[in-house]
Amino acid sequence: MIHLDTSFLIRALPSGSPEGRALEEWIDANEILAVSTVAWAEFLYGPLEPPALEVAIRVIDRYIDFTPGHAEIAARLFNHSGRRRGSQIDCMIAATAIAENAPIATADQRDFRRFESEGLTFALA
Repeated sequence: MIHLDTSFLIRALPSGSPEGRALEEWIDANEILAVSTVAWAEFLYGPLEPPALEVAIRVIDRYIDFTPGHAEIAARLFNHSGRRRGSQIDCMIAATAIAENAPIATADQRDFRRFESEGLTFALA
């Protein structure tokens, strides 16, 4: 399973992007593509064109609810990474991937590198 971050999902939808090519490879390999409900909400905030939404719905295999256990991990990530203003959503998305033991696919790795020591791994180098 690969956990998709909002930034990756946004950039993967236009045909021919590096993220789009990776997404196509994972689909061809029958990889399970998951997204947390937190990342899904962030994606839906848009702006979003209906065709992009339809593609996203087709490629996502699993939506992972944000649970109290995920909240505990997110709080730990937030506190251990310096309580950075505006980073709560990234902490929540990373927490879901960590809890599911799934590598994250993100277009903004610099925002997530600080969580590697907590067990976050990346689907793309």
